[in-house]
Amino acid sequence: MAGSRDETASGPESAAEGEPKKDAGLPAGDTAQAYYDQLLRLKADFENFRKRVDRERPDWVRYGEAGLLERLLPLYDLLLQAHDQVLRSADSSASKELIQGLELIFKEFNRIFESENVKVIESVGKPFHHDLHEALGFVEMDERPDGTVVEELQRGYTFQGKVLRPARVRVAKSKKQESIGGEP
Repeated sequence: MAGSRDETASGPESAAEGEPKKDAGLPAGDTAQAYYDQLLRLKADFENFRKRVDRERPDWVRYGEAGLLERLLPLYDLLLQAHDQVLRSADSSASKELIQGLELIFKEFNRIFESENVKVIESVGKPFHHDLHEALGFVEMDERPDGTVVEELQRGYTFQGKVLRPARVRVAKSKKQESIGGEP
């Protein structure tokens, strides 16, 4: 019995426990071919990944630029409001210096906007377009056709042909005519 224990301990099962398993049904040459095929597929996948990243990189840069520009627009709006306030109360020489300083800031903003292809959405007097405008109210009037933008509450901008921020506007709506009996 002691001899049979030694044989099973030194048999093929114990040798397989300490060594890595080989593919059971494949000869050595087929295993190498399988690894080579796997390597070729991995290389092709990596090349496809690299090409996709190279193709998408400009989009990532553009989205980053759009995010930064979008965060600068509220600052630009505040400067416009300050400029309008100073223009309304332009009495002293300090106001004139402030106006000149603000105008220099606007020139720099405009230079940056122009270089980045940021454009103001022209709204007043144009038909309301749901992609370019955000309607914040209606103004009842008969002077303009229904759906015409009559007032711009906040400027809108496009960036490289896409809306960066829609213009917030009020839209014309025809006055309802009262019926003969006084009922609405």
